[in-house]
Amino acid sequence: MTASPRPMMLAALVLTGGVALVGVRQAAPPYGQFVSSPPVVLIPSLSGEPEYCLTCHEGIEEISSAHPTEVFGCVRCHGGQPLALDAETAHAGLLGGRNPSTFDVVEAGCGGSECHSGPAEDGLDHIHRSRVSLQSTYAGAIAAVRQAFGSQSDRKAHFAAASVTDPEVTTPTGLPSLDALLPIAASEPAQVQAFVTRCLTCHLGSEALDRPGYRRLDGCAACHTVTNWDGTYTGNDPTLARTESGHAATHRLTTSIPFTQCNTCHNRGNYSLVDMTFHQRMDLPPDGTGARSVAYYQPIAQFTACERELDCIDCHPSSEVMGDGDLHSAMSEVRTLECRTCHGTPTESPATRSVTDSADPALRQAQLNPFSTLTLGETVVVTDGGSALWNVRQRPDGSYQLMSKVTGTVFAIPQVAGSSCEQDPQDQTSSACHECHSVQEP
Repeated sequence: MTASPRPMMLAALVLTGGVALVGVRQAAPPYGQFVSSPPVVLIPSLSGEPEYCLTCHEGIEEISSAHPTEVFGCVRCHGGQPLALDAETAHAGLLGGRNPSTFDVVEAGCGGSECHSGPAEDGLDHIHRSRVSLQSTYAGAIAAVRQAFGSQSDRKAHFAAASVTDPEVTTPTGLPSLDALLPIAASEPAQVQAFVTRCLTCHLGSEALDRPGYRRLDGCAACHTVTNWDGTYTGNDPTLARTESGHAATHRLTTSIPFTQCNTCHNRGNYSLVDMTFHQRMDLPPDGTGARSVAYYQPIAQFTACERELDCIDCHPSSEVMGDGDLHSAMSEVRTLECRTCHGTPTESPATRSVTDSADPALRQAQLNPFSTLTLGETVVVTDGGSALWNVRQRPDGSYQLMSKVTGTVFAIPQVAGSSCEQDPQDQTSSACHECHSVQEP
């Protein structure tokens, strides 16, 4: 029997493209025209059972190299009826409709100890980490708003976008559970009531705003399937209408996540605490084009060159983006990356470790990136929390380099030691570095 391929890192869950095996949509041509005779038969090695899905969806992109079609097929992760040739029957029982990575069904399609519900020590607890992460719970924002309007006395989280529990708390700031904010209590101030009504649109379980530039899928696919400005499909599945929003750009998972995908939630605007209304930024290009600094960064803030040149995931490891497996009240409780992580201090070089084990999660993560050349024996930089930045390496000559996970571009990393920098090693706030190293908007 063919062995299972190595599970995906992060929460790049099996077949979360959200565009395969979708039901017929009104904008699509009559479905019967896609049925060929005889049917296209696929027998994935994991099940050994025939599937006819590609009879209609022939040409659809393979979801990822870590999930080969001939191994996984379609039904293993999407569900549905594998031998049906009419749309209504074939799509009966699809997990999550068009997106099996939604949190209410993700365990059924993508879970299991050898897939994305594996041991935390092996870095395979993707589903659990995603569900309890601040990106999913929205607990930090909820706590801040409730404190601002007198519903609670501190910033400790008590509520989340949906109720969630963590049976094993492993950090000092971890929480055992959070209650669902909905239904909102009548005793909550009017501002909190408005916040709940208008502002819970950016956690991973929510539907995206139906506006250009905001469109994304939900669940794990919110990050790991890339959407374009209009949320339309541009791939090769003949059954999908090319003008209908609500799709990933192609039926592909990626760990090479561009900043534009982060942008579907982050920095398109702000919710005002005055009127609890979302205020869209007015300086963004209308079609998603333009300089990345304009399309991403707030115009009134200061940023260093690396912040402007790199993509978000080039610096932020999965332990920050997806969390550390505990429920938390604020991002500061999971943030372990600082300027000194890569640049060192006047007296210390960055912390590093060698990759010597073929099962090292850092190596597995690197192998899922299309640009990585990380091999056994190389030395990578690690954060204060112990997370390996597999794309940041110490070269044999002692220098340091960062490889962009999105473009493959290699950047030399200047070191504080031996320079004229007079930073305080204990002051790693962004403002401390921006004071001398900020660069102007192009």
